[in-house]
Amino acid sequence: MRDHPDADDKLHPDVWTGRATNRVQWLLALVGAACMALGIELAVDSAWTSGIAPLVMSVVGCIAAGLLVLFGTLAFVHVDLKLDRECVEVRCGHVGLPRRRIPLSQVAGADFTALVTPRNWGGWGYRWRPEKGTAVVVRRGEGIVLRLWDGHTFTVTVDNAEAAVRVIRDRLRTIRAGTAG
Repeated sequence: MRDHPDADDKLHPDVWTGRATNRVQWLLALVGAACMALGIELAVDSAWTSGIAPLVMSVVGCIAAGLLVLFGTLAFVHVDLKLDRECVEVRCGHVGLPRRRIPLSQVAGADFTALVTPRNWGGWGYRWRPEKGTAVVVRRGEGIVLRLWDGHTFTVTVDNAEAAVRVIRDRLRTIRAGTAG
């Protein structure tokens, strides 16, 4: 019988991926699209008799507000988490921005949290709170909390967060076993 030192490592794939989605954000994106449509409608078919300045301000305001809401919400419709042997990478939205890459050598530990809420973090999106750390919150529910060696934390809402924590902990054990010997 042969000794397989990395037999435990075979329990987890080389790359673990997870995702969390918030369908409510699509409704907010529709509000942004409606603001843009209103601005375009005002620009194309305006019957304003009070002058050009109020019309321009209305058109620009509607389009700017629509773009901010549209792109601000689409950036956080979902979050993708990718965990390989070297790092944890978090990408938001369809474009993948904002993105954060944390080498596992900077991770002191990982914990499962059953309930991450936008209320606790001040809303959806990429959040920072001095007393809590940094988070990517796209929906209410389970998530992972990475404790970094510099004393900061990074929280991410992701489906199947318990499995992600198990994989991270196994990878951290492997890294520490490799550096200890």
